[in-house]
Amino acid sequence: MGMGMGMGMGMGMGMGMGMGVGVGVGMGVGVGVGVGMGVRAGLAAAVLVLGVAAAPSRAADDGTPRELRGAGWALKDTGTAARLRGLAAVSRTTAWVAGTKGTVLRTVDGGRSWQDVSPPGAVAEGLELRDVEALDARRAVALSIGEGEASRVLRTEDGGATWTETFRNPDPRAFYDCLTFFDARHGLAMSDPVDGRFRILSTDDGGRTWRVLPGEGMPEALPGEAGFAASGQCLVSAGPRDVWLATGGGAAARVLHSADRGRTWSAADATVPAGDPARGVFALAFRDRTRGLAVGGDYRAGEASPEAAAVSSDGGRTWRRAAAPPPAYRSGAAWYPYSGGTALAVGPTGTDVTADGGRTWRILDAGSFDTVDCAPDSGCWAAGEKGRVARLERR
Repeated sequence: MGMGMGMGMGMGMGMGMGMGVGVGVGMGVGVGVGVGMGVRAGLAAAVLVLGVAAAPSRAADDGTPRELRGAGWALKDTGTAARLRGLAAVSRTTAWVAGTKGTVLRTVDGGRSWQDVSPPGAVAEGLELRDVEALDARRAVALSIGEGEASRVLRTEDGGATWTETFRNPDPRAFYDCLTFFDARHGLAMSDPVDGRFRILSTDDGGRTWRVLPGEGMPEALPGEAGFAASGQCLVSAGPRDVWLATGGGAAARVLHSADRGRTWSAADATVPAGDPARGVFALAFRDRTRGLAVGGDYRAGEASPEAAAVSSDGGRTWRRAAAPPPAYRSGAAWYPYSGGTALAVGPTGTDVTADGGRTWRILDAGSFDTVDCAPDSGCWAAGEKGRVARLERR
């Protein structure tokens, strides 16, 4: 569902698949070496922070997690006015962003400079690129959203110098929203319901070829239910086989889970308010196969979004309301690597941080972002409207 907010109203909102895997140490220290596409889903869940193994996060007196004390977003000049809803953090130095008018940018120097590596065909057709997943500085897969042939998958192996279209949706009823990768070979893409069920596209060769999986293992969709292509995080994975799908628009916001790479699914009601095409779960983040976050709300400006965050400790089978949720709609979320309970949530009205695994949130920054992603070397990036991209840095 292409969801408004400059996105166009259809329902696809972005499944974040994060293929980035970096190696490094500490925020402000790190060296990033890309390895492993798709590990991001579980990678966002675990990374070495300042050389300390994962431990419960401790908050400062003001509620800021120990790992983020003195840290804030440092804006990077991208040279574009495109809205950037797709983001793949490979490391502290390397990141990819994708957005409106077929835009794809890449940095390999921590955001000091950006290369315009947009696929020429996507630019010419003005495609909406809502998700990008990167294996390293050279290999990436991007998803364009929309009805019918507007939904496509593009792939590069040379840092964006050339792109190959590896999938073009032939079904006018399908609308693909998000991508995710389990590893360098296996990945999925998700479409809004066709014939009453969400449709899943699968690859086992790194995105070179794709096939639609049988729909028998997918529960029936609720009337009006769809995904939101807002941040590339409506479809996320953790580990080699587990994947979760976020929904909204129906009578209830739900999270669907598969433990076999998308062949069979179970559904659970989330506590995030729904009951309207503009409301639901917009983003998921799982730090491993059990601990997850869900954020969302009502994306319409000025509309209240109470109880717009939830947590799960059983792999998404059940969800609990955040005791102190973010104060407004949030479209993206990411775990801070190897921190225990530290995570970030972003949206048009600001960034929030939690030190206790999503139970309570506090405001970190008031700037507008649509999506956020953290690499294993603790390189955290955010992206959004008017070409805004920032990296989390110590002040």
